[in-house]
Amino acid sequence: MKKKKNLLRREEGFTLIEIIAVLIVLGIMAAVAVPKYIDLTTTAKKKAAEGQVAEMKSTLNLAYANYYITNSTAPSGVQAIVAAGFAQDTEKDVGVTPDVWTVKLKATINKVDITISKRGTDTGYNATGAWNVPS
Repeated sequence: MKKKKNLLRREEGFTLIEIIAVLIVLGIMAAVAVPKYIDLTTTAKKKAAEGQVAEMKSTLNLAYANYYITNSTAPSGVQAIVAAGFAQDTEKDVGVTPDVWTVKLKATINKVDITISKRGTDTGYNATGAWNVPS
C-alpha cells in the first residue's frame, strides 16, 4: 500500500499558471511573426513584379536588335513594341500559368514605359519601369 502512495505523489504535471504563461509567450510570438510574414509577402510580390519589368526590358532589347538586323534601320519605340509582339498602350497577358503577367507598354519619344499591374488573378504585383530606346 505504501508503494501506491509514493507513486501518486510522484505524479507531476504543469500547473495552470505555467500553461497560461506558455500561452502568453506564444501569443506574443504570433503577434510579432504575423506582421513580419505579411510584410515579406508584400515585398516578395513587389520584387517579382520588378523582375518582370526587367524581363520586359530584355524582350524589348531583343526585339530592337532583331528589327535592326532585319530592316537595316533602328526602330522607334513603337516599332520595337510591335516587333516584341505587343500593341502600343494596350494591356497584354504574357507568360505561362501560374506566371501570367499583365503588361502594358507605352512609347514616348526616347523611351518605352513598362507597367506591370498583376500576376494572374492575384493583385499586389505592381511595378513600373522604363526602357530607353538606344540611339
